[in-house]
Amino acid sequence: MSLPTVSRVISGSTPVSEEKRAAVLRAIAQLGYRPNAAARTLVSGKRSLIAVLTGRVSEPSSAGTIQGIINVARDAGYEVIISVVETDKKTDVSRAIDSVLAQPVAGVVVLEYDTPGEAALVALPQNLPRVVAGPTPTAPREVAVASLDARSGARQAVEYLLGLGHQTVHHLARFSAGHPHTRTEGWREALLAHGITPPPIYECQVSAASAYHQMGRLLECSDVTALLCASDTLAMGAMRRIHEAGLRIPDDISVIGFEAVELSEFWIPALTTVRVDFEEIGRRAARLLLAQLEHGKGPMTSTGTPELIIRASTAPPRIG
Repeated sequence: MSLPTVSRVISGSTPVSEEKRAAVLRAIAQLGYRPNAAARTLVSGKRSLIAVLTGRVSEPSSAGTIQGIINVARDAGYEVIISVVETDKKTDVSRAIDSVLAQPVAGVVVLEYDTPGEAALVALPQNLPRVVAGPTPTAPREVAVASLDARSGARQAVEYLLGLGHQTVHHLARFSAGHPHTRTEGWREALLAHGITPPPIYECQVSAASAYHQMGRLLECSDVTALLCASDTLAMGAMRRIHEAGLRIPDDISVIGFEAVELSEFWIPALTTVRVDFEEIGRRAARLLLAQLEHGKGPMTSTGTPELIIRASTAPPRIG
């Protein structure tokens, strides 16, 4: 069979007979041939890669969002590459962006869940189509954003705990690096709306161990009856420390998490949490980017609303 025939089968540019098409596909399978994306780009002029820039890939938030991006991108004929921005230091940011720009990239999705993501967004070339994905975006107006109204999710959680009869709600927050996350802002706003002075915030790194340590400090300083944690991971670390202190959940302390990771439903007791559909955030981010790439649309915003999932870790405060 001729080279032009093989090319027509692979590209689909010109119809060929079913007999020739079957013969080409058999040969491709036997040889283990894989098309070269860079070569295709040179010939067609169309870039077929979407890059994801993220500070971490192991967190449920990042992993779920990336999966949503991949699902939509592949359906549209794009492949996805991932570049990890290890820190917000200029050298790390430049290294991650350089690895992306060395590829025939059509556009970029930045997971702005942390300071490395924010630094990467600032450093990207202004003419490169880009979208920010995350529940707490602080992106400039000229950038498309797929976000979640995490502030309203935190308010829901606090309103629920106050409605059960708790006098206040303590908070284990993610480390803020100078500007509070919207989950923390929602917690504060809900308390102030009820005339309650917010108690001190205990900031944690993104780990159960950090929450375990900070919960120990909180138990030493305060009479806690209700606790909102900025993630389910933090909630699980806090719950372990509460248990070791000889206290019971929810009899002594009610606990609410954030994100609704799979394990939260099977924790003991099952964790009340604010559900965040990270895959949906990723899907919406990919659609916003495709709207720029395929239809030339300008920056848009797509915002989802979280849902409070009530389980066994919350109850009215003990009387007396």
